[in-house]
Amino acid sequence: MTTAASLATTKPAGERVIVLDFGAQYGQLIARRIREQQVYCEVLPGDAPADKVLALEPKAIVLSGGPASVYEPDAPRVDPRLLEAGIPVLGICYGMQLLAAQLGGKVRKGAKREYGRTELYVSDFADLFRGLEPQGGEPLICWMSHGDVVEAAPPGFDVLGRTDDSPVAAMADRRRKLFGIQCHPEVAHTPWGSQLLRNFLFDIAGCQGDWTIGSFTEQVIADVRAAVGEGKAICALSGGVDSAVAATLVHRALGSQLVCIFVDHGLMRKDEPEQVVGTFRRMGLELVAVDARERFLKRLEGVADPERKRKIIGEEFIRVFEEEAGKIGDVRYLVQGTVYPDVIESGTGRAAVIKSHHNVGGLPERMNLKLIEPLRWLFKDEVRRVGLELGLPESIIWRHPFPGPGLAVRVIGPVTQDKLDIVREADAIVTEEIRRAGLDRDVWQAFAVLTDTRSVGVMGDQRTYGHVVAVRAVTSTDAMTADWARLPSEVLERIASRIMNEVPDVSRVVYDISAKPPATIEWE
Repeated sequence: MTTAASLATTKPAGERVIVLDFGAQYGQLIARRIREQQVYCEVLPGDAPADKVLALEPKAIVLSGGPASVYEPDAPRVDPRLLEAGIPVLGICYGMQLLAAQLGGKVRKGAKREYGRTELYVSDFADLFRGLEPQGGEPLICWMSHGDVVEAAPPGFDVLGRTDDSPVAAMADRRRKLFGIQCHPEVAHTPWGSQLLRNFLFDIAGCQGDWTIGSFTEQVIADVRAAVGEGKAICALSGGVDSAVAATLVHRALGSQLVCIFVDHGLMRKDEPEQVVGTFRRMGLELVAVDARERFLKRLEGVADPERKRKIIGEEFIRVFEEEAGKIGDVRYLVQGTVYPDVIESGTGRAAVIKSHHNVGGLPERMNLKLIEPLRWLFKDEVRRVGLELGLPESIIWRHPFPGPGLAVRVIGPVTQDKLDIVREADAIVTEEIRRAGLDRDVWQAFAVLTDTRSVGVMGDQRTYGHVVAVRAVTSTDAMTADWARLPSEVLERIASRIMNEVPDVSRVVYDISAKPPATIEWE
């Protein structure tokens, strides 16, 4: 029996950049922007020891922003050995202030806070700002989000830019290849930010930009084939894009050595189990379908806490897979479609646990199978690109994400069969109307939530006291951030009308207009 932490995962080979995260609002976006330059990037906690970081042989290190003030006694620090290793470093916002504070500069609370659109006056357009010279000497427009300022750069640093309220808004020690910038080049509101990151990655750090989805796919296939050898593996196949891509990718490596297992836990969308089984059997994958509806519902009986729901479902999934593996024989590996946002939200290092994803934080401490998670280091849009590379049909690639715990986390409070029936029917209406309006590719996710609230209504001249259903629709690119979708009023009207007319015991429909952050996409 192995621990759940014994993961047989595949990290991309070749050059990489490390982002040290100090709790930045935009920390994951930095990684995304770097990957867009075809440079693989990985996020580690800000206090990661130098030995761990240097073992990865990074081409460059980026220090992220964060909410702390560097002059506070317990403020996060970077291992000083990383600043003396000769590796190019770019500090962003708090990261720049951290460079200043640890290397002998001066950081203080600003007389004014700088938030939002800000004019940056650059005095040195070499290297970091190469190619960004504005016509007529006008300032560059950037996005700021800070209350502290670097008053004096450390010894050996040149000041590259300032703002009206920050005397040092960009700085560089070119000898040691240490750079800092106060604004956020990773956000769209800094329109030249991508060029600055390119300058840092290619001109300063010497990256080649050779990380592609094609090369990643080839590497995963070779690594999985080497890890499994002559043995067998099973794949947890839910039918979603993540598990579908993972299954197809590993099938390319193992062929008949892979058996896909679809577990119907009774928490899926309307008609979904039949669709999943039919689709993947037609694709030629060996698929075992397991009806586990009764055992999952029994385990969830009376459980209201969403974290307990996720952990119960995660553990029960593993037990089902172990049982099925025993029937097949000589199975040592379990393939999962875990993606990077799952890992981040489940908590890494000192990062906060947002929610335990059933396939990460919800795993039991001990399990009989080792994990292969070929997509563990990818964002959702990157997973879709892998799927396109593998030739998967668009109906799978562009399927809206669906949580592994399924409708259990779209029923607020204890899960019962009656509640599942209500939310399943309401969800089917939401999906149908979004597709009917031609908005399914514009919306990242759209679904219904059965709240734990009842509300007075009137139907047929009679008083009702029925359930309240919340409709959630969001736009996003990677699920790390999301905005509520501005659905046309006529679409919302049709959804609400149909739910209240067609789904029994629902007397009110509301629309969720919360962004992520501060909310999450799912309610639980």
